[in-house]
Amino acid sequence: MADKYILLIEDNPDDEALTLRALKKNNIQNNVEVCRDGVDALDFLFRRGAHEQRDIASFPHLILLDLKLPKLDGLEVLRAIRNHQSTRLLPVVILTTSNEDKDVVGSYESGANSYIRKPVDFEQFMELVRQLGRYWLVMNESPVGR
Repeated sequence: MADKYILLIEDNPDDEALTLRALKKNNIQNNVEVCRDGVDALDFLFRRGAHEQRDIASFPHLILLDLKLPKLDGLEVLRAIRNHQSTRLLPVVILTTSNEDKDVVGSYESGANSYIRKPVDFEQFMELVRQLGRYWLVMNESPVGR
């Protein structure tokens, strides 16, 4: 697995494909692991179930987390990430279509590093992904892997 990989937690196949396409078009070469529901995301992070063989020392350098997920919603996933010693410092960016105040406030109260509403326009989304990749994967000093 690449040194700096991204965990995309997204249940919408169209949004997943759009995000992966935008990453590729912006020459963000990092591997991307995809989880499509909250339970699978926590299983991945905590090496349970289908993910129990995942390298114990390998954590994503960036988590892109949708809020509206099946099984466990994004805020529940975020709280679980923040409540576990091995994952509490991972950068988590909420990437969602919701612009409800309760979601913004709840995300920050639960420990999100950033809250970004997905633009509807493809070109705006491309620029958003370019900036996300540049900041979180190039410029940001992460505690992951230290």
